[in-house]
Amino acid sequence: MNIFIATIKDNKAFLTEEESWHCAKVLRKKAGDPVSVIDGEGNFYSGTLQLVSEKSCVAGITEGPVKQPSKNHYLHLAIAPTKQIDRIEWMLEKAVEIGIDEVSFLNCKNSERVVIKEPRIRKIVESAVKQSLQARLPKVNGLVNFDKILNVPCDQKLIAHCGGGEKKDISEIKFSGLKTLVVVGPEGDFSETEVKAAGSAGFSQLSLGDTRLRTETAGLYICQAVSLLSKTGGRSEQ
Repeated sequence: MNIFIATIKDNKAFLTEEESWHCAKVLRKKAGDPVSVIDGEGNFYSGTLQLVSEKSCVAGITEGPVKQPSKNHYLHLAIAPTKQIDRIEWMLEKAVEIGIDEVSFLNCKNSERVVIKEPRIRKIVESAVKQSLQARLPKVNGLVNFDKILNVPCDQKLIAHCGGGEKKDISEIKFSGLKTLVVVGPEGDFSETEVKAAGSAGFSQLSLGDTRLRTETAGLYICQAVSLLSKTGGRSEQ
């Protein structure tokens, strides 16, 4: 099934320029063809193409909106991009398929990469949303300095790092009904100063098990765990 991202207005779906090019040039859709579209805000629509060109495709809405079921939690993952960016891109694709609400990229003391290509990241996110038959686009933020992420408003804040200290196992944490921010550092880990700053800002230290995980593995582990634990309530409620 081909799904397109569109702006919905006056019972019509206006495909983005990139989506229009794919619709007209790659898939060779014609006026009169049926299409499925999403608005990126959680709604599915069905329609019939009325105008088809490489720069602009418009469909008349025939069915919808059909609301994508809402999740009972909100996960914001802030992660330091790896030197080999394809590893983070792979992680992000899978995280979107599993279900992530917001992603930010961190510039830390030990970061090996301090540049990301936001248009490419957004394209990966959009593709993963459509591939997994979702209608809600996660929010994508650019690269931010570590200190800027500390004051992001949320219900609970967690930091995953490899150093010592009293940590909570992820299975002991409640995620359902809460907006959670989890930060994951670079392969050189967060500095001691950054861990202390996070603690002062109200972050709890998070354990991801007994083995040391690569940055992208840790990010994906968190997304999968939160998705599962939000359904069970976490060990603390059992």
